[in-house]
Amino acid sequence: MNIFSRYLIRYVFIGFAAAAGILLPLFTTFNLINELDDVSPGGYRWPQAVIVVLMTLPRNLIDLSPFIALLGGIAGLGHLSKTMELTAIRSTGLSIFKIAMITLTAGVMIIALLAVTDEWIAAPLQQHALRIRTTAMAQDPNADHQKNNMLWARRGDAFATIKSLDAKNQPVGIEIFHYRPDLSLETYIYAEKGRVLKNGTWTLEGVYEKRWLDGRETTEVHKQQQWKSIFTRINLEMLTMPAGSFSIKQLRSYISYLQDTGQPSIEFRVALWQKLGRPLLTLAMMLLAIPFTFSIPRSPGIGSRLAMGVIVGLLTYISDQIIVNIGILFDLQVQLTVLCPPVALLIIALILVSRFNRQE
Repeated sequence: MNIFSRYLIRYVFIGFAAAAGILLPLFTTFNLINELDDVSPGGYRWPQAVIVVLMTLPRNLIDLSPFIALLGGIAGLGHLSKTMELTAIRSTGLSIFKIAMITLTAGVMIIALLAVTDEWIAAPLQQHALRIRTTAMAQDPNADHQKNNMLWARRGDAFATIKSLDAKNQPVGIEIFHYRPDLSLETYIYAEKGRVLKNGTWTLEGVYEKRWLDGRETTEVHKQQQWKSIFTRINLEMLTMPAGSFSIKQLRSYISYLQDTGQPSIEFRVALWQKLGRPLLTLAMMLLAIPFTFSIPRSPGIGSRLAMGVIVGLLTYISDQIIVNIGILFDLQVQLTVLCPPVALLIIALILVSRFNRQE
């Protein structure tokens, strides 16, 4: 790697940092305003809201990374173009295509750092922030202490649902259904609440049980009853969190459990492939900064380029979300749905770079 390559990579990193320094505070302010809507005197307070927002900063950085990459590339390379340094570098024989490849090298370095941040920093911090939030909100005497996130699981002919979790993350409103091979209901169990034990067994309390055998119905009431849970060993509290807050390891584990038990897993498979597709989108957006840089070489400033970059970034984000949601709605192949937009954008960026390279 020669001195010109290191110089270009340095300015790509500077541009990425500058774009992140502008966008992150803006979106953090929006997030804080949303969090303050849930603040109450006896529960979730504003210092906790500030902590939660700060702990989700790494997640915001990951989610905004393609947008930041585009604006950062335009800003970094645009500065070199404005000061004529890019022209001087090109006079040494460095073509537009080579500059694009150096930019991609910087992009690979950035997405490697982002991948480490996502897996070992952003995911744990976001999950911890969500725990702080839900625990604080549960302490409000004027609020419902239960997190109304319906959970359900299946294993073989057994189905179970949980209405909600209480303030201590214990299940409330448990229903268990056992079906025969002919799909007739064999037993139905309702428990007011349960206690999760370490060995995967639950202690159900306030149990109401019905059985059907040879056309006869029997009813039993138990104060307590042991039940071998069919829910995954992943913490129940974690299952109430959004799929995007999971790490790759957690997503793979939970997807494997869902598929083994015959449950729908598309939401979590989409989240997993989005984590794998986002680096491609980031590289595509960074490469797209090359046409913006060389399209108006004599432009006195980069304001117009940044404005166009914002428009392209927003359109790309909206299009990507529409395609992903259509894929979920129609149960399309996840890999195709998630990877199609970034791959298409990467091809478009390469075509544009090749076109500018031929015109020089």
